[in-house]
Amino acid sequence: MTMHAPPAQAPHPGLMSGYLESLALVERLHRLLLDVIKDEFERLGLLEINPVQALLLFNIGENEVTAGELKTRGYYQGSNVSYNLKKLVELGYMHHQRSEIDRRSVRVRLTEKGRHVRAVIGALFARHAEGIESRGLVTLDGIDQINTSLRRMERYWSDQIRYIY
Repeated sequence: MTMHAPPAQAPHPGLMSGYLESLALVERLHRLLLDVIKDEFERLGLLEINPVQALLLFNIGENEVTAGELKTRGYYQGSNVSYNLKKLVELGYMHHQRSEIDRRSVRVRLTEKGRHVRAVIGALFARHAEGIESRGLVTLDGIDQINTSLRRMERYWSDQIRYIY
């Protein structure tokens, strides 16, 4: 394991505490999102898939993809995506088909059942967006600023993985 030298200058204490708070918020928000989806599914009686699998269906959408494509897009971890895709195929939420060119590669797409789950998640997110807007919690400019900042963090972390380690 290679050890890296500490930074030449310690970060501003305010930036460090803000960064740590941001990390905790991102983690909590993700867990809360999964809980919100779980509650919605329980309310609707959709109990055979979990929130992670539902988000996978939502993110695939109308595309036909491979597990590798989902991994390279950065949405999912390797073993998790393979397990969840296999489970979703078994439960009838996705079709799978071996590539004619590369028999090791399997392409997946949503079935009607999978598109239904995607629509449920889409409606849930639309209600959230409407509620956020109607309560004035975040403006369009505010959400753009949040997304810009998060994309910068994503790019920074990606660069750390690619170029530092």
